[in-house]
Amino acid sequence: MNHPVQQLGTSVLVIGSGGAGLRASIELAERGIDVLVVGKRPKADAHTTLAAGGINAALGTMDPEDSWEQHAADTLTESRLLADPVTVQIVAEGAADSIADLERWGMAFARERDGRISQRFFGAHTYRRTAYAGDYTGLELQRTLLIRADELGVRFLDSIYITQVLVCDNVVFGAYGFDVDDGTRVTIHADAVILATGGHTRIWRRTSARRDENTGDSFRLAVQAGGKIRDPELVQFHPFGLLEPEDVAGTVVSEAARGEGGILRNGLGERFMRRYDAVRMELSSRDRVALAAYTEIQEGRGTARGGVWLDVSHLPPAQIMQRLPRVYQTLMELQLLDITTTPIEVSPTAHYSMGGIWVRAEDHSTGVAGMYAIGEAASGLHGANRLGGNSLIELLVYGKIVGRAAAAYSARLAAHNRCLAAVSRAREEVDAMLTIRGTQPVRYLQRAVRNTMSEHAGVVRTEAGLRAGLRAVADIECQMSDLAVHPDISGFADLAHAFDLQSGLIAARATLETALERRESRGAHIRADHPHPDQSLQVNLVWAGPGRIEHEKLPGIPHEIAALMRPVSTLGKLVE
Repeated sequence: MNHPVQQLGTSVLVIGSGGAGLRASIELAERGIDVLVVGKRPKADAHTTLAAGGINAALGTMDPEDSWEQHAADTLTESRLLADPVTVQIVAEGAADSIADLERWGMAFARERDGRISQRFFGAHTYRRTAYAGDYTGLELQRTLLIRADELGVRFLDSIYITQVLVCDNVVFGAYGFDVDDGTRVTIHADAVILATGGHTRIWRRTSARRDENTGDSFRLAVQAGGKIRDPELVQFHPFGLLEPEDVAGTVVSEAARGEGGILRNGLGERFMRRYDAVRMELSSRDRVALAAYTEIQEGRGTARGGVWLDVSHLPPAQIMQRLPRVYQTLMELQLLDITTTPIEVSPTAHYSMGGIWVRAEDHSTGVAGMYAIGEAASGLHGANRLGGNSLIELLVYGKIVGRAAAAYSARLAAHNRCLAAVSRAREEVDAMLTIRGTQPVRYLQRAVRNTMSEHAGVVRTEAGLRAGLRAVADIECQMSDLAVHPDISGFADLAHAFDLQSGLIAARATLETALERRESRGAHIRADHPHPDQSLQVNLVWAGPGRIEHEKLPGIPHEIAALMRPVSTLGKLVE
């Protein structure tokens, strides 16, 4: 096929223009390294803008006794001992400096009257350590980072869909893709490639991810390039996903709602968290709250539509308008619901990929020379349960570290090998997708994947369900050869959807296979047929392709952090 091809070059290519990609690009630009950022959606509307609640850092502005060690201890405790202690220490220890960077770049944090940065409680935190900007923290973060990147002259290309990272003898030399608007092929030569491509939560039916994002791009790009995936079965289900309207079902009501004092009630009007965590109640960890809501619904104590009630109407209206403005606006726009007077109907929704690309803790390199991963695309910090507010601080701390590492890698390259065969394979992959003239609409098969994962790999899982899910995925994989891919004058979105489907299938298989391997209940991974933790499975599961799973031991926890950790009771954990 003859298609227009654009040849580009840069020292470091960043794939993904959300907060992680932006922070890495800023570090690179500040160090004088040529950097190009590409994204498949507009940079001002990246997934980071949806992060509402806040950014964790032990600043001690509200609770002076807080410390980075306690932040690390809370993170490891709630990870159910599956987070990497080295990664956790790096993030907790570097958090305050990252907040200082944002202050220097003009981020509008909420502040106390005396000028201190305000911090609020989030679930399962020992102290108030979540800095915020109302309940639109991610939007303000993205704005701040974009302004700084523009000041530094960072180059951006929106609407570029990357189909392959280009590799020669396990060394990265760029990436290949196409323009979603006009189909122009793009070959980008680069010394290093940073994957900031998000997670895989869109492969569930009810999800906080918007259409065509978090489809598992990170899994496909990493595995095709020779990387591995760690703990893909560890997916966080946020307890507060909207039930309606149907086209946005799963949209998250910010964690800030319970941080400000929101109350959960079942369909009978009972404040049901008493049964699951009588001490922390609604401020329990996300996995506990999500499972509690799921259990209430499954046992017939939910609402008529299959949800529970999240109520903030007892709070002063002025507090709601000041601290929860985005929640108020969202519910008014989507449901004409006034949260100052009326509770919100919610249920668990797939929200965050706690696993991701296998990376080294010290620099988030992937084992493929010159390829790095950051943000939700990477793994290591969250283990089996993510603390709210940790995702934004992770992308800031590691965005800076990876930017520094990629800059050093690029600077020390004496020569750069390229492989025409790798470029040809990438081109032929796109050509093959375009030549399919089948009968199966891509959207139909994407929905089939989402239905499969929702039915067989949701909040609670069983061996029988997971095996049924794998059979369903295999059936969908067989139908890939009968896809109906028809780009037209309106653009090449149909081709992008086909690659999203391919990514989703890889992510689904990885998730189902590792969920089957993890025969225990730990954090957000609940096996009804294995309801208790298994000490022998206090390991990370590393997936290298279909049927290839390794058990990876975790390093020890430093004494000064271990001394601050507390035991987590499983009482009330699995009630059904």
